Formats: sequence, C-alpha cells, structure tokens
Amino acid sequence: MADRTAPNCHLRLEWVYGYRGHQCRNNLYYTAAKEIVYFVAGVGVVYNTREHKQKFYLGHNDDIISLALHPERVLVATGQVGKEPYICVWDSYTVQTVSILKDVHTHGIACLAFDLEGQCLVSVGLDSKNTICVWDWRRGKVLAAAPGHTDRIFDISWDLYQPSKLVSCGVKHIKFWSLCGNALTPKRGIFGKTGDLQTILCLACAKDEVTYSGALNGDIYVWKGINLMRTVQGAHGSGIFSMNACEEGFATGGRDGCVRLWDHNFKPITVIDLRETDQGYKGLSVRSVCWRGDHILVGTQDSEIFEVVVHDRNKPFLIMQGHCEGELWALAVHPTKPLAMTGSDDRSVRIWSLIDHALIARCNMEEPIRCAAVSTDGIHLALGMKDGSFTVLRVRDMTEVVHIKDRKEAIHELKYSPDGAHLAVGSNDNSVDIYGVVQRYKKVGECIGSNSFITHMDWSTDSKHLQTNDGSGRRLFYRMPSGKEVTNREELKLVQWASWTCVLGPEVNGIWPKYSDINDINSVDANFNNQVLVTADDYGLVKLLRYPCVKKGAKFKKYLGHSAHITNARWSHDYQWVITIGGADHSVFQWKFVPERKSKEALHIAPQETLADSNSEESDSDQSDVPEMDSEIEQETQLTYRRQVYKEDLPQLKEQSKEKHRATAMKKRERAPGSGVKLHFIHGYRGYDCRSNLFYTQTGEIVYHVAAVGVVYNRQQNTQRFYMGHDDDILCLAIHPLKDFVATGQVGRDSSIHIWDTETLKPMSVLKGSHQLGVCALDFSADGKRLASVGLDDNHTIVLWDWRKGEKLSAMRGSKDKIFVVKINPYLPDKLITAGVKHMKFWHKAGGGLIGRKGNMGKTETMMCAVYGWSEEMVFSGTCTGDICIWRDMFLMKTVKAHDGPVFSMHALEKGFVTGGKDGIVALWDDTFERCLKTYAIKRAVLAPGSKGLLLEDNPSIRAISLGHGHILVGTKNGEILEVDKSGPITLLVQGHMEGEVWGLATHPHLPLCATVSDDKTLRIWDLSPSHCMLAVRKLRKGGRCCCFSPDGKALAVGLNDGSFLIVNADTLEDLVSFHHRKDIISDIRFSPGAGKYLAVASGDTFVDIYNVMSSKRVGVCKGCLNYITHLDWDKRGKLLQVNTGAKEQFFFEAPRGKRQTIPATEVEKIDWSTWTCVLGTSVEGIWPVISEVTEVMAACLSHDRKVLATGDDLGYVKLFTYPVKGKYAKFKRYVAHSTHVTNVRWTHDDGLLVTVGGGDTCLMIWAHEPESHRELKQCDSEESDIESEDDGGYDSDVTRENEINYTIKALSTNMRPMTGVKPHLQLKEPSVDERQGVVRPPVSRALPQPEKLQTNNVGKKKRPIEDLVLELVFGYRGNDCRNNVHYLNEGADIIYHTASVGIVLNLTTSCQSFYVEHSDDILCLTINQHPKFPNVVATGQVGDTGDMSATSPSIHVWDAMTKQTLSVLRCFHSGGVCSVSFSATGKLLLSVGLDPEHTITIWKWQEGAKVASRIGHTQRIFVAEFRPDSDTHFVSVGIKHVRFWTLAGRALLSKKGVLSSIEDARMQTMLSVAFGANNLTFTGTISGDVCVWKEHILVRIVAKAHTGPVFTMYTTLRDGLIVTGGKERPSKEGGALKLWDQELKRCRAFRLETGQIIDCVRSVCRGKGKILVGTRNAEIIEVGEKNAACNILVNGHMDGPIWGLGTHPSRDVFLSAAEDGTVRLWDIPEKKMLNKVNLGHPARTISYSPEGDMVAIGMKNGEFIILLVTSLKIWGKKRDRRSPIQDIRFSPNSRYLAVGSTESAVDFYDLTLGPQLNRINCCRDIPSFVMQMDFSADSAYVQISTGAYKRLVYEVPSGKQVTEQSHIDRITWATWTSVLGDEVIGIWSRNTDKADVTCACVSHSGLNIVTGDDFGMVKLFDFPCPEKFAKHKRFLGHSAHLTNVRFTSADRYVVSAGGDDRSLFVWRCVHAPH
Repeated sequence: MADRTAPNCHLRLEWVYGYRGHQCRNNLYYTAAKEIVYFVAGVGVVYNTREHKQKFYLGHNDDIISLALHPERVLVATGQVGKEPYICVWDSYTVQTVSILKDVHTHGIACLAFDLEGQCLVSVGLDSKNTICVWDWRRGKVLAAAPGHTDRIFDISWDLYQPSKLVSCGVKHIKFWSLCGNALTPKRGIFGKTGDLQTILCLACAKDEVTYSGALNGDIYVWKGINLMRTVQGAHGSGIFSMNACEEGFATGGRDGCVRLWDHNFKPITVIDLRETDQGYKGLSVRSVCWRGDHILVGTQDSEIFEVVVHDRNKPFLIMQGHCEGELWALAVHPTKPLAMTGSDDRSVRIWSLIDHALIARCNMEEPIRCAAVSTDGIHLALGMKDGSFTVLRVRDMTEVVHIKDRKEAIHELKYSPDGAHLAVGSNDNSVDIYGVVQRYKKVGECIGSNSFITHMDWSTDSKHLQTNDGSGRRLFYRMPSGKEVTNREELKLVQWASWTCVLGPEVNGIWPKYSDINDINSVDANFNNQVLVTADDYGLVKLLRYPCVKKGAKFKKYLGHSAHITNARWSHDYQWVITIGGADHSVFQWKFVPERKSKEALHIAPQETLADSNSEESDSDQSDVPEMDSEIEQETQLTYRRQVYKEDLPQLKEQSKEKHRATAMKKRERAPGSGVKLHFIHGYRGYDCRSNLFYTQTGEIVYHVAAVGVVYNRQQNTQRFYMGHDDDILCLAIHPLKDFVATGQVGRDSSIHIWDTETLKPMSVLKGSHQLGVCALDFSADGKRLASVGLDDNHTIVLWDWRKGEKLSAMRGSKDKIFVVKINPYLPDKLITAGVKHMKFWHKAGGGLIGRKGNMGKTETMMCAVYGWSEEMVFSGTCTGDICIWRDMFLMKTVKAHDGPVFSMHALEKGFVTGGKDGIVALWDDTFERCLKTYAIKRAVLAPGSKGLLLEDNPSIRAISLGHGHILVGTKNGEILEVDKSGPITLLVQGHMEGEVWGLATHPHLPLCATVSDDKTLRIWDLSPSHCMLAVRKLRKGGRCCCFSPDGKALAVGLNDGSFLIVNADTLEDLVSFHHRKDIISDIRFSPGAGKYLAVASGDTFVDIYNVMSSKRVGVCKGCLNYITHLDWDKRGKLLQVNTGAKEQFFFEAPRGKRQTIPATEVEKIDWSTWTCVLGTSVEGIWPVISEVTEVMAACLSHDRKVLATGDDLGYVKLFTYPVKGKYAKFKRYVAHSTHVTNVRWTHDDGLLVTVGGGDTCLMIWAHEPESHRELKQCDSEESDIESEDDGGYDSDVTRENEINYTIKALSTNMRPMTGVKPHLQLKEPSVDERQGVVRPPVSRALPQPEKLQTNNVGKKKRPIEDLVLELVFGYRGNDCRNNVHYLNEGADIIYHTASVGIVLNLTTSCQSFYVEHSDDILCLTINQHPKFPNVVATGQVGDTGDMSATSPSIHVWDAMTKQTLSVLRCFHSGGVCSVSFSATGKLLLSVGLDPEHTITIWKWQEGAKVASRIGHTQRIFVAEFRPDSDTHFVSVGIKHVRFWTLAGRALLSKKGVLSSIEDARMQTMLSVAFGANNLTFTGTISGDVCVWKEHILVRIVAKAHTGPVFTMYTTLRDGLIVTGGKERPSKEGGALKLWDQELKRCRAFRLETGQIIDCVRSVCRGKGKILVGTRNAEIIEVGEKNAACNILVNGHMDGPIWGLGTHPSRDVFLSAAEDGTVRLWDIPEKKMLNKVNLGHPARTISYSPEGDMVAIGMKNGEFIILLVTSLKIWGKKRDRRSPIQDIRFSPNSRYLAVGSTESAVDFYDLTLGPQLNRINCCRDIPSFVMQMDFSADSAYVQISTGAYKRLVYEVPSGKQVTEQSHIDRITWATWTSVLGDEVIGIWSRNTDKADVTCACVSHSGLNIVTGDDFGMVKLFDFPCPEKFAKHKRFLGHSAHLTNVRFTSADRYVVSAGGDDRSLFVWRCVHAPH
C-alpha cells in the first residue's frame, strides 16, 4: 500500500526573476544595508546586488501592489489585493513579519507611506470610497479613517515638515489633509488659473508648506498651502509616474523613459534618458525611481530594474529583468544544461541560467508564445504560438529553422519524442499533429480523438506511444508516428512513459481533492528518481506530493508565492530545481529541491514563515489512518451552540412586535408583583462539554460555571454567590494569576467575555465584537494584563486582548476545526499556543495579527489540553489517545503514555504536573513527565462522610483539575465537583444532573425536598434545606420527563420517555408498581389532591390515563385532545382535570372516567384548583410576551397563597407575575440565570423557595422568595417588563419640538422660498435690439458714456474696494431646541455659549466676543471640562449627515476656549448629529449621544481621538447623558420615557433601567435633565415638573412639582453640591422658573427672571461664585445674583425665526431687525448690544429706514404695514391693503413715495406727502410671481423688482408702467441694489445651486462690492458688477442654512447678515483695500 503521508522532501524558494512594474509605482528602494527591496507577484524581494543573493518575504496571500520604506530604511510595509487585503510591516534584514494591519480595507491597498518618525503609517484602499486610513502600525490600531476621494488615488505622502498633515493625489485632484483626533479633514487643492485641473500621479513634500507634484501631462505642479503657485512646464514628455525626495533633492521618472534630478528648489540638475542607453529601447517607461547618494534605482513598466551611477550616467546597469505584461505560459528546460526557456504573450522568448540566476538570451517573435519544447539533443527550441503556428529556433544563436502554420487556434502544448525523431504539436483545434524532425518538420501523422482542446501530452520511453489530456477531462492514447488511437488497454499495460506531465491517470489521482470535479490544476511534472510530483494550480499554490499517488486527496506540502494562477511547472534536467511560471504575474520562480536526507539536517533551521502553512494541510483522504475518535470528543466537536433567537436580538424583535400590538399596549396592564426572588443555590456544574473550568480563588472559595451563571462556592459554609452578568450559556472560564478575577465567555451572536471580581461579583471589563456564536477558550497571561480568547465561528478566530482597556490587540483565524484550548506563554506574552481537533499551533503576535506555525509532527493528533513547562520553549499537550506530547519550540521531542482514553485536563505545578483523563484517574508527575509520582482513582469507596451527594459511577471522566490549599479539585463529566485530599479521601462538594435535558420536577408536600428526573436516566432527591445536597439517586431504564409526590409524600410517581411510568417509595426509591400502556413520552403525571386516590398520567400520544392508586388499575381515559399534552392540573375536590396541549388548546375532563366537559371561561376562574401549572386560560393570559412568535412559555406554577405566578420560558427567563394575570402583556419581574429553556418551575410547600430546572443547562436552581417588606433598598436583580406605559407624564410643546426636530445639514439644504422658473445662470440671454437687427456698432461709441450703475455716496473720497470680512459680533443664542449650553469660564469672567455653527466666548467686562468657527455645521451641544488639569477645554457637537467618517459626518470638536485652538476632532457614527456631550471626572473621557435612530452612546478618549466604547442607547430620543461628577465609569442617560444607569467596563457599556416599582404608582415619564448627589444619588427632571430621586438605579423618592412645567435643565455645583434647576413656569410670588436647592433636593429658593414674559422657560443653568447663569427658550442669557436675586440680561436674540427684515441706519452704526417672533429690535454695533425692542403682536417680514433715518416702515406677515417715528416709537400710520405677507418695503430716495411689495405679485405705491391716512396711489401689475426685493433709482423715478420666477422687472414710479426697453434700463442709476437677479449680478449664482438659491444680496455704498447670502448659509463677497458667470469670490461661514437678508451699514463699515434657521444676526467688519 502506498505511503499516504506528505513527502519528506521539500522545496525552498531560491530566486525570482522579474519586478512588478505594471500598474504599480514607487515600489523600489535601497534599504539601510544597501540592498534593494521590491516585490513580484505575492513575494517581497530583498536583493543584494553585491553578492547576487535574494531573500524573500512570504507573508502575503495575494498580489502585492504597494510598498513603503520606513524612514530608518530597515522595515518595509507592503499592501496586497484581495477581498480582505492586509498590510504587512516586515524586517528587510530577517524577512520576518513585525506587524499585520487588517480588517479595514477591501479590494486592495493602493498606496502606503510612513511618517517622518516612522510611528504612523497611512494606507489608501481600492474600495469605491478610496478609504484613507492612518495606523499606529506597531499596535495594529487604526487612528483615523476617512473616505479619500470618489476617484482613484495614486499617491499619498506625509508632510515631513509639518506634523499630522498629509497630501494625497489622483484622478483630477490633489487633497491636503490634516489629522486631528480621529478626524482626517481634507482641503482640495485649488488649481486656479495657474494650471489645468488634471490628474496628479505623484508627489513630494518640501519645507514651508510647499508640495511638488507630477502631472499626467508631464508638468510639475508646485503648491504652496492649498494653492497652485507655479508649474514647471514640460519637465517630462508625458506623465510623471514617480517622484522621490532625498537629501540631495528630488528625482522624477516619467513615461517618456527619462529620469530627471532636481535640487531642493526644483531647479534642474541633470536628465538621464534611458531610451538612448545601450540597454534602452523605444517605449521604455519609468515607474519608480530612488535616488541615494550617487546611485539611482529605476524600475520600468516592462519589469526591468536599472542601476545608474550619477557620474557615469549614460551607462546604466541592467540588474534585473523579467517578462513584460501579458500572460506567461511557455516553459521548457534544457535536457542537459541548467537552462530554462520561457515564452510569453509579450512575444519574447528568453533563456535563463539557473546557476547564474540571469537572463542570457532573448529574442522577440511576431506572435504571442504559448508553449515551448527543447529537442532531446538540446539543439532545437520549438515554440507554439497563439495564432496556431509554431516556430523552431536554433538554441545557440536563436535563428529560425522553420515556421509552420497548420492550425487556426492556439498551440497549447508541444513535445519532442525521446528518440528525437518527432515533434508532437497539440492545438486548441482538438488535434495533435506529428512532424518529422529530420524531414525538416514534415507532417507525418495526426491524432484526432479528442473533442476538446489538448492540454497535456507525454511520450513513451520507446517513442512508440503518446498519451494526451484534453479540456473535457479525457485521457487518450495514440500509436506513433501514425497517430492511430489505441483502444486496447492490454497493449498499454507495458508502456513506460518518458515523462509525466499529465493531470489525468491513476498515477496522479491523488493530486485531486476528494469529492471534486474541478480542473484547476494547470501543470504537473513527475520526478521519477525521487518519487515526487510537483503540481501548479489556479490558486497560486505549488504542491509537492508522492509519486505515484493513487488515492484521491493525497497529503501534500504547499508553497505560496505566485499570486494567481501558475501556468506551468517543470523539474530541471538534473532534478535540482523546480521552475514555476505565473500567468498573470508573469514571473519565473526557481525553487531548490531539498531531498529527504537533506531535510533532516535542515530541521534546526526555522521554517520560512508564511501565513499559510507550508507544512502539509490535512487532506480529507480516507479516514482509515486516523485513530478512532473518542465518543466524548466526537460529541463535543459536533455541538454548535447555535440559537434560533439570540438574546441580543430581543430588543429589535420587541420593537417590531410592539408596532403590531400598540392597541393592546394602551390598556392598563397588570402591575408586577411586590415580592421577588433571589438566586440562592444551584445544583450543577458544566462538565459535559467544557474543560479546565474549575479553580480555587484567593480566599479559598471555588469558582466554576453552570448555565449562564458564574458561581463562587464557599465550601466551609456550603453557600454560593453568583455572577449574573451573562445572558446565555457560559462555555469557558479562566482565572487571573492572582486568583481574584475570573474571565468567562458565553454563547451569543456577538458573544461577550466578562472579566469579573470573585469578591464583589462586579464586572471589571466586558469584551465584545470579535467572536460570533460563542467563546470556547480563554487564558490570562502570566502578568495578568492580557487575555487570549478563541471563538466558535467557522474559523475559530483567536483574539489577544488588553482586557482592562477592552482593547483588541491582535486577531487571526485559528483553524477550520474546533480549538479546545489556548495558552499564553508565561515568559513571553507575545507568544501563544492553541490546541484542538487535529491541531497544534504555535503563534506569535505581529501588530494587529498573529502568525501561526503548525507543530512539527508526523500525523497531527487531536489535542485536548496543553500547558507551558518550566522554560519558554517547553510545551506539554494531552492527546485524545491518552499520550502526553512534549514539545520544544514547535518540534515534538517525545510522547509519554499517561491515561487510557483522552487526557482532558492538565495543570502545571511548581515542580511537576497533574493530569486527569477519561479513565477517571488523577495522576501527579515530575517536572519532565519521566515518572508518575502518584495516582488517585475517583471511586465511591473513598468518598468521605462529609460529602454533599453521591458518586453516580466509579471513575467518571475527569474534565477539570486544579490545585490549591492542599487539595486537588476535580470536575467530572457527570457534573460533580470533588475535592481530593493529598492523602486520599475524596469529598463531593457540588453536583447536578449529567448531560441530557432535565424536565421532571416535583416539590415535597410538607418537607424541604424536591425530586428531579432527567434524560440522563436518573431520578434524584435533593435536600432544599441549608445542607443543599443530593440525598438519593436511582438509575432508571429510560430517561424521564415528569415526576410527582403523592399528597402524603410517601410515594413518588415518575413518567418515562418510553410511555411507561412507575411509582416508587419516596424514601428508598424502590419500585412499588409500574405500568407501560403508551408508546410516546409521558409528559406530565399528577396525584389527585386529598388522599391521592387517583393518578392522572398524560402522554405524548394525546391521552390522559386515570389510574386508581389503591387497586393499581386504569379506570379512565381522557380522549379528544388533538396534540401532545403539556400540562395537567386537578381541582381541589379531585373531580376535574385541566389539560393543556402543544397546540395551545385547553380542555377539561371529569375524573375518574375521563369524560370531556366544556366550561365557560368565567366559570373556570371560579373553580378552586388544587395546583395551577397550566399556561393557558384567561387568568394567565398576560404571561405570554409580546414576542410570542419566537418564544414559548414552557412552565408555570402558582404559589400556595395564590398571589404570585412563576413562569419559565424557552429563552431562559424566569418571570414572576401577579395572579390572576388578566389582560395581555402583563408587567413582570424577570430573572436570567438559566441559559436556554426553563423546563419547569415549582414553589415549595411554604412558598419560601422557588425551584426551577433548565433543559439544556441540566441544572436545578433554588431561588429564595423575598416578600415585599424585605426589599427596601436591596439591589433588585430583576428587569422591569417589556412594554413601557404609554402615559409619559404629559405633553409639552417645547419637548415635542425638540424631540421631533429634523436637523438638516447645510450642504443638503433646499430653497427657502417657493421659487419657480429657470435659474439666472441657466437662462439664455435675449439678444438686444441691435443684435436682432444686425447693427454693428463701432468699437468706440460716439454716444454718451453709460451712467453709473449705482449712486455712490462717498464721492469725494477715493473709493476703496472691500477685501475681506471679519466676524465682529453675533446677536443670538440657540436656546429653543438645545439645552445645558451656557457656561462660565475663568472664574466667571467670561461666558461661553453657541448659535448656528459658532462657539461664542463673551467677556463680561468688555462685552467683546471671540469665536470658534471650525465647525462645518450647526452646533447642537456644548460642555466644559471641569477638571483643573484641563482649564477652558470645551467640547461641542454638531449636526451631520451619515456617519461615514467623511467631512460631512457629525463630529465633536474639543477646543481651548481662550486660544480657540482645536485640540481634537472626533468624527462619529452618530448619523444626524451629536445631541449631548459630557466630560468624565478626570476630564480624559468624553461621552457623546447621537441623533441616529439607535440613539447611540459613545465614549471617547478625546486626546487620542480613540473610541473606547459604543452602544445602542434607546429606541427613542435621548436628551442628555452625563458622567457622575466623581466617576470615569458611571453615567446616566435620560430621554423619552427613559432613564438608564450605565457602567463602562473595559470597552463595554453595561446598563440598568431605572426601577420604579419601589414607589406606589410611580410611572416612567419622559426625563429631561439629570443632576447628582453624594452616596450614589441621582436626580432626574421630568416633563411633568417632578424630580425623581434615585439611589443606584432604584427610585427612592419623588419631589413632586419641583416646577409647574417640564424641568429642562439641572446643574450640580461641584464645590458645594448645591443643585440648580430650571424649568418652564409662570412667574409668581412664590415660584420662578429658576430654583436653587440643597444637596438632597429637599429645600429650595426660587428666583424670578425679570424678562416680562408670561411664561419663563429656562433651557440652561450654570452656577458660578454667587451668580447663576441662565439661558432661556427666548434666546436670552441672564445672570442672576444669588444674594439679591437681581437679573442682568447679558445676551438677547430673536426667539423665533426666520429673521426676514433687516434695515441699516443711513448714517449711524445701528440697525433694525424684524422677525417671525413678532418683534422689531434695534441693535447698536459699537455698544455691542440691543437698544430697544417693540412687540408688534404679529410676525414681521421686512423693515426699512427712511432716507433721513427719522421714520421706519415695517411690513407684516398678515399684509399690514406700519410706519413708526424713530424718536418716539409712536405709530405714524398703518394700512392693510393686502391679505398676504409683505416681502419688501422701501422709501424712495426723495422720501416722497413708499413702495410696498407683497406675495400677491404686486407692488403698491403710497404718497407720504398726503399724510398718515396712506391711500394707495398706484400699483405695478403683471408681476409673474411674488416680489422678493425692490430698489429705487437714484432719481426716485423707477423701481426694480426681483421676483420668485427668477425675473427682474423695472417699473416707472408712481405710474406703475413697466419699462421693457433694455437700453433704457441700462441707463438707470440705482439708489440701492439688493436684487439677486439681473445681468450685472449673474456671477453671484454658483454651479451647485440646483436645489438651493442665492436668497439675498446688497451692493456696498461705494458700488465696488456686492455681498450675498444663500440657502447654504454662506456669506459671499464679490466685485460689483459681476456679469461673468461663476465669478470669483470669498466665502464666509458661520450661519446655519438659509440666510434671509444681508446689508451694508453706512460708509461700508460693517456687513450685517440675518439668519433663517439660526435666528441670529452676524455683524462682519469690512476690511478695505489699502490706498
């Protein structure tokens, strides 16, 4: 029988010919050791030119396409392509991996660059967004990521002179990036007029913000900042592909084949034209240059590398060559010399010397070459071409012998016969032609038998036969030379083949995997001497197998390097080498063959490291050589732990179901019961599928797990304490080296690992997000800082954690088969081992990845356990056959037989080891496993008297073993925990049922006992009193599902799974009687009450049998059920049975005959039931949850006092309801401890305990029942019920607005006005009269010069244009929908607040404002850092679009309020925006809440920009989340019907809902604000005006009506603990909207805000020294003195917007604003304040001063207009001629007329000289749409009107006639210009106004500038007039979307802009150009 192992010889990569120049750039460098580093295919190459040697880096598994060199020039980073591509950082000296960076990019990694220090690496992906990612590469951590560009990026570089700045370039763009926090923010380079916008291919950064870049047209573009400064024209003839900066200057290389050198200022030094040199050729294209000292490296498109010495630059050395782009298929080896011939689609044939590793000849052909062969004498070389011809050349001088074309399709294979007489040529025409060599290649035969193209051919040694393979997978034989097909197989038996290159045939069956019919093996070549075979396939693998290999799926060794398909593989003539060629990578690999005897010597050389192992992969050949799999292990490997429903999916399911059940939910629902239960004791230990999960803690307690509970057992007191943080099965447990913390891993869709303290039972850290399905192995490092975990996903992912930080350090796929154990090396925490099914691997950490090597042993056995020994390289592992393997490094030294059957657990001691196995024996060993010192057998005979139970069998399988406190602790498969004394006696401490579901449960009628029966075929009696032990056990024939005590407690009935049942004596468990009447499972069994005369037995085959107990006879059968029976109950009289079935039917039967009764629901409730365990009926309707589609209530039990109903369901929840449970979806208390379904629940006889059993988790849990009185402040383990009450404490308009507001981002805003028509810049210009008549005017006109467009009023002075605007003042504060956003700074000298997208710092003494303007959109929240280490640090969060991390994503800015310096920018995934921010107590963490649908809560380390943790917050809006002032880990969030108390554990956020049930009639209201007190008190303000007081998360008190309306804001003073609250209420004598309280919210003092409002609404409070700062809904900020209660208004603003009207005074720097809030306000710019305000009672739309400034006209929304006298503010006149809003109102320059423009498409004229009765004298008709703006001409004779149809019209005043003559209009001089329409201002319309508009404009008084406002919230400054489209301008940001108006003040000193959405007024100072 052939040897079925992999061959012992192996291949070593010796040389790679070629260099990847195509589609890659900048990939060739000198290392520090002056070696050359580059890449080919999937291999990194380090080439030493002096010694002509190559080293290889083999860590990639696909094509490498990018490379960067570390500044110290030893480390290299390479990036690859692929679905999940990764980056490797490796050492060019040792070619070992240093770090792996993965899990971010997709498709591939296009560019890489290190920064100046070499700490950070930036990478660019090939995904659709071209993601840019910055890495801390040593830790494998992403620092920042952002979408790079919509099109390809070609190069990226760090600015080496400015920290945290980068430049990227690519298709038609260059971008300048700044890195701050986790945000990469780009600015696009502005090409301007200096150069054409075009593709930039490469770049280099220089000093002083200068960047040089190479463009596609061969120019060099020089950038200063982000602007194109100059260009160097024609630096190259065409595209510049590469640019390299070095000490001497810059080198560039281009497509024109030239390399140019430049000095530091980019002055040319020299040019090297490689096309003109000896080795050059036309079309040479440079892809990479590297200049070091006097050497230059040049890489070309055609895979050559040149080295140029600068002073001898016309003689470059060609140091590497390869085939050019195009598939490479042809390969032949010389029959006698070490030569290889290759031919490719690049039409060249090349001859390589395998000794010198060099190209010795090349010749170019006419056609692409597809195959090659050398004649037996080595004289002729035949080449098969793609066009169907073949050519024969002489090898020595490459001259042609013949060229023959007989076929149309490509020639795929040709071979000379061994005697040299014939050449066989196989083509894609399905035939083989035979040619005679001596007859000058005359065709002598033809083989036609194939019906598909020919793929492979081999001659026989006597040259008489030929075998072929074709594309359809057929193998045919022909006689030679005639070509006749041989069909007689006998003839072939004796044929010997000269070569074997065929892929079909019995000898090579093994190259194919077992059950596959694929044809992906391209080439085979057999080495007959050494009996090995090499194959090459489509996946880039070279495999080595034994020859012949007859059985499919043979074992092999595999080698990576080629990236994609390998087209050919051949042995050299002397079998020293294997040559392989790659198709797509067109590279030639030369492998050295190391035969067996050599490979033994080579063992001490570490194998070349690769990610995919080169050692043989186990292949799935016949299992005969695999030892019998142990049944236990077999079982365990098949467990998948998959769940139908994962607990983490429940919230979503609930939400979906809630929608359906809204209506029912509105009804009043039953309250949860007052009493609760608390877990008291668990009988059970999970041993059947877990190992090594049992330990002693520091204090000598015992820690283990069962179901979803971590148990800490005190063996002295026989008590248990529980860690309840998990919500599903725990599968593994590891203990910290200090024995105080424990790590446990659970089942789950995204399964979590909890690290918890065994003393306090509090979680220290929770690790999530890395393992699917479950966590199956854990281990702490020796220093306790790291934790390794293994997941249950298909790849068994291994993760290494820094568990305290919750940070994932590294991760890697582990193995396809199950891994049982992971161990971290105690001496080197970067190394670890994993062991499992046919698996033993040795790993070390490399950055974000792990590199693994298989253990070196013949057959890999299944390992069950492993430990490290006394030195870092010693490892011991236990196998499934009972051996101990002893390893050194990764080599197996020897094996020792230790147990019969698998070794399940082992433990290292100081001086030796202890092992435990399936044979039930514990063995102690010395430290080398030489001697077994002692064995202990686990037997009943040695059980000590103090045991808490009974051993079920001798020698149970041992699954866990650990030592401490003079004892050995043993856990068994049967669920027992035993303590073995060193001297021999064994004590049993805890036990539970064995594997198999537990269903049967019964409690004794008057003793504290219970009985259980399980599928493990045992019946057990348990003592529930404090001794907690198993009293008796009896083995049964079959498993059982139910049991029941007789009413006197003497007998016990047990139903079995085969349809039989028995009654046993309850004390001795001996049989009294048994029956077998049914086939299906007995599902429930019940004695009738009282004397227990009858026994009802329910079975799965739908019947209930009734037996008379005394006579032991069946007396009745209940028929009529349609489905299996699930529950039974008797009534008190013993006359009536209630039955539930699996189809949710409820039936009643009369005993003893079993007659069916129909009883109406109303009557059922009146019946007195003896027990209630049913789950159907109106009295328990409320126990079925909202999501009943996915969950079943399995069991129920009513307490004996009939008050509390306990239920168990198949999600593992135990719930308590108040009985009767009427109405749907009752409220409940729920407890998680069981992992999967709870099969049964029972109260004890006195209701003191609740006993529950779990199905899958096999455990019996005992819960103590705690009546109401107990529970004052006990921590409640329960969770409140599913559906919140709908009643949330009332309605408030402000809350509703804040909740429903939809924040749009500016970039997406749309028209504010309902415009119609074509936008001005898209309108076609109408030809003038002259043009229509074809009149050609002379260029110099005789006519008068055109008059000025605009009357200018500073004529005397030299007019100066305005250069810039500087923000000087902002009037406004965002109080109407934001809160807690006003704070004191600097001891109360300054205050900080925000409006629009501006943060404002106001100095209270000078009332000067300064601004933070880095936000790109509206600020929604603001907080200050109160820690003294971070003075004046502010965080602000803004609106944003989707959270894709691009520039429009929401972000948080952390900045210094005094310097306005940005400290960090945090881009976040809170799509929609950030609505709340809060700093932690130390000031280092920042908490943020999003507006996204999940209302995500995130915690940041803001200084590093790192996200610590993130979690879904709530289904509805969260308003505020705040850290406790004394904590970095605890915070509270409040929102719509929501208060949650959160804890940060590592990287996980754990939360508890507030528990209300402790207070009568408390209900969950909408919570708006939060404050804190000492001793864990929390105060939350509600919508109803109450304040709730919480201790921990339990409601302890309600401060009723702290305010009469919603409590919007609360502030905790850190220095004295006093609390300020602000709410909404009417000012009265006693109360006010502002109150100051003591620390416990018991006493308060109210303040009245003297604002004159009917209702005060406080939105923000802050307390300083003796002062309280208040922000109101009405946009005021007020300072209130605590002593005298005096109010001082600091800031005013319009409370509602938009502000439509804006009027500037003709001569003073004051202006008026009129807004939607019905007020007109007068503002003074020099005084920086509001002077006056008038309440009009109606929304105002427009306002205008008269030319003298003595009158003001105001237009209203209701169509009325008013004229006021400025001095007295008295009304001079008012009029309402229109019914719709007045849009603009204007006085004529001569003060005679008033023009009033309205939405009714009309302008009315009024003559003011006729007095205040204001009669209309005329109006303009035929206006196509509403009026937007109006301007009078300087002589008051005309008015121009801009309208909503984008048309501008001119009318005469006062006649109202339209002027249509364009030439006439052109001669009018206007008094003002506010129109956005007209040829003079066409340039103000930008390209991207398709959905939005320019809304307002104003020309300066000098007539030289126009300033505009638009829907995007931008203020822009243009020159006037601007008749050219898309005119140049400056833009100024700050406003929110929709500017409504903009005006110059007198003498052009200021510009005032008015905001729509932001209700704010911005005042900009004008900077005039110098004279």
